[in-house]
Amino acid sequence: MNKKKWLMPCAALAVMVAILVSLAMPQTNAVADAANDQAYYGKKAKYVFYFIGDGMALSQINSTEIFKGTQNGNGPMGRQPMNFTAFSHQGVQRTQSADTFITESAAAGTALATGNKTNNDILGMDPTKSVKFKTMAEMAKEKGMKVGIVSSVSLDHATPGAFYAHQPTRKNYYEIGQEMINSNFDYFAGGGLLAPTGKKKDQPNLLDIAKQKGYQVALSIEEIQKIGRGSGKTIAIAPNLAAEEAMSYEIDRGEKVSLAEFTRKGIEVLDNQNGFFMMVEGGKVDWACHANDAATTVKDVMAFEEAIAEALKFYAKHPDETLIVVTGDHETGGMTIGFAGTGYKTFFSKLGGQTLSYEEFDKQIKTYRDQVGASNANLDDWLPALANQFGMNELTAYEKNRLAQALAFSMIDPKKRPADEETTLAYGPYEPFSVTVTHLLNQRAGIGWTTYAHTGVAVPVYAQGTGSGVFDGYYDNTDVAKKMMNIMGVSK
Repeated sequence: MNKKKWLMPCAALAVMVAILVSLAMPQTNAVADAANDQAYYGKKAKYVFYFIGDGMALSQINSTEIFKGTQNGNGPMGRQPMNFTAFSHQGVQRTQSADTFITESAAAGTALATGNKTNNDILGMDPTKSVKFKTMAEMAKEKGMKVGIVSSVSLDHATPGAFYAHQPTRKNYYEIGQEMINSNFDYFAGGGLLAPTGKKKDQPNLLDIAKQKGYQVALSIEEIQKIGRGSGKTIAIAPNLAAEEAMSYEIDRGEKVSLAEFTRKGIEVLDNQNGFFMMVEGGKVDWACHANDAATTVKDVMAFEEAIAEALKFYAKHPDETLIVVTGDHETGGMTIGFAGTGYKTFFSKLGGQTLSYEEFDKQIKTYRDQVGASNANLDDWLPALANQFGMNELTAYEKNRLAQALAFSMIDPKKRPADEETTLAYGPYEPFSVTVTHLLNQRAGIGWTTYAHTGVAVPVYAQGTGSGVFDGYYDNTDVAKKMMNIMGVSK
């Protein structure tokens, strides 16, 4: 037999075997490599903005655009794009933590800040709680850049803490606050501190320690308004905070300081010839979604967009030196556009009838419970409030039944309420009457929810400016951090 004729089929067979073997191999590494191939080798970004909408995924973004369109008179099919959804580069990130496909904010924040996975509840450390991860904010500070952290929730919460703290649990609030001060970052602004004097309230006040270490602490509107260029290291806390040391929901804010204002002040404090890094969190998007309150959710996404507008003003002056990245850390609530009762139609204009958050409505329910009591509770007492505060003028028999049942549960002392499966699925950890009102209004609008917790769906990433092209594609949440570090010129 001719040796050449024999070798050719063998070679072809070998190639086929190699292909079949490669196809049978797990593709995880190949996918990861494809994401990491989007490395950036161009000019480094001097000014970097990192906007994180906590709990914000495509449903929250899409709902807000539809709501804005209907509110601006564009008709039932109106949609008004937000500034960041028009960014030139867009991608999608997977959000799972090291130990579950449904992450929580500490693990997600760690991934987005450090490029490393960890377990739920751990902040800035590996799953064994023995290795501390360095964050991009810490790297930026070491490089000589100024650093700012802004959040609408408490400054020691999971997402802001992920950029400066390293704790075995996100609940170590006093220790997280200590790390915040010791970070020597240049600007902290937004909510307050959950445990400024420790769990037992017997530790030195963290704000006093901050002053001793050179921070100016601004707690009033007048003090916040004075913040600007040349202010030095600053901690600015919004006055008249809402629950859990957080800023008010946008729907309740009134004349109080906004997330956009804190962002604008941050730019003034941080702007310098060595550049800066600033992370801004829209933290209460998540809280509103946990409570399944769509109107409050979209208003907080709009407030988040206004903060991004401040970065875009700066970008317009420095387009060749600035990177803006906008994303979420996970989705919350299982929010979806579509409800069985409305079929293929939506009525987002109905959300405009809501004038306050579930949190403020809860206060009215508590007052009513204390004054009237369970035996005298009557749904008719609430009809004016439902009409004036939620735009629910006429109720169907189904809605009245749901509301009457929920009102009865809300009249029970919270500590004595049943914890059976049916009650938990219906109301979660929230005030039964309040969450039922928002559920019914949301359903009228054509919005559904699946959970009072987080979900494991992927989250969009939007990027504009220096190096933004590397954010196209589908990748892990750790890759968002790695790409940003590369563009900033810092490394792990």
